[in-house]
Amino acid sequence: MMAIEAEKAFMLGLGINRVLLDSGSREKLSKDYYWYSPVLEKKLHDKLADGIIQPETDEEVVKVLEIAYAHQMPVTVRGAGTGNYGQAVPLNGGIVLDLSRLDRIVEWGEGWARVQCGVKLGVLEREARVRDRELRIYPSTYMKATVGGFVCGGSGGIGSITWGDLWDGNVLEATVYTMEEQPKKMIVSGDELHAYIHNYGTTGILTELVIPLAPKTEWTQSIVFFDDFMKSMEFSYTLSLDDSIRKRLVSPHEWPIPSFFRPIKKSIRQNQAAVLLETAEGTLPKVTELARSFGGEVGYSIPSEKYRSGIGLSDFGWNHTTLWALKCENNVTYLQAGFSLEHFREQIKLVKDTFQDEVLLHFEWMRSRGKVSPASLPIIRYTTEERLNEIIDFFNKHDIFVANPHTYSLDSGGRGILPLMKQRKLENDPLRLLNPGKID
Repeated sequence: MMAIEAEKAFMLGLGINRVLLDSGSREKLSKDYYWYSPVLEKKLHDKLADGIIQPETDEEVVKVLEIAYAHQMPVTVRGAGTGNYGQAVPLNGGIVLDLSRLDRIVEWGEGWARVQCGVKLGVLEREARVRDRELRIYPSTYMKATVGGFVCGGSGGIGSITWGDLWDGNVLEATVYTMEEQPKKMIVSGDELHAYIHNYGTTGILTELVIPLAPKTEWTQSIVFFDDFMKSMEFSYTLSLDDSIRKRLVSPHEWPIPSFFRPIKKSIRQNQAAVLLETAEGTLPKVTELARSFGGEVGYSIPSEKYRSGIGLSDFGWNHTTLWALKCENNVTYLQAGFSLEHFREQIKLVKDTFQDEVLLHFEWMRSRGKVSPASLPIIRYTTEERLNEIIDFFNKHDIFVANPHTYSLDSGGRGILPLMKQRKLENDPLRLLNPGKID
């Protein structure tokens, strides 16, 4: 447990109601969704903070940092804890800094919003749509995930087929505090943001962000079914390239993955691949015509007036697909893989010929640096860590990039702009107290 004098300092500085020292709070708020990985489950299940601090203002954040620096206590920042890599799990005890109470939308601009880091993305989306705007990108966990958690722990998501990932101009500005004896406040923008995107809170504490918004679109949701998965890929690839059809989601899934989607199981066609779509209102006839040219058929649709009125198709894409699979099979996990645009057909065949139903494929078509890209989060029927590493090695051997979700280390996970992050780590956190163990 923390030293008594430090515990008193926290209580004097912040108020006892926002310092949580009970075992239940420490257990709950020291965890994220790391259990998606059986490898991380073994490594992280017993990690606990010594205390949880829940500040409500930037001034209180600064107080926590000053006290933590004085007592050389590790500080691990968290939002809603929806990350999958142990981003919010403290490896060395200390403080978990829960920023979910910094939840105010500060200002609306022309095509942007200034928000505190604890604003939930679902709330921001709802408020933006009232103002004829909407989020450009967001994760499948958007109803719970916070803006700060997404920026510091995520990468892409729904909307990425049009707007790219977080590094594609989807963060405009951040307010950052350093971990020093007297924390500095910095306003960061442009390429300098790359030191703080997907940084797990290791290079500074982000308390406020400016996020660009898109004009609101009325979205129709639909599922296109195919007898053959490769035909679904050809269709979705062609659709992704067609800028005349505005898109928010293009997500093809091989069978049996659609069978895991229990809330819409009556609408799923047995033994068929399914492409989940969000396209602009009025585009369904064109989507239907394109689907037919590849041997597919629109078998389910949700009109735009019911968008966000219940469960949506984006609830089954990206890494929510893994969650639905886990509800049906307890021995599954996943990878994060980038297939080649030029060779995805051959790569898919190699993967399926080699692993068959041990590796189940679904893709999220997205843009990265302006180019259409076939991103995938394959579902893996897990047996051992050694076998999982064999699959990862096979992917890498055949030029399928893997961002390894079974490590909490930024260095070995293949995510983020490491050289810049490491430089800012040295400058902003000289005692290496921010989320230690996550970056070398």
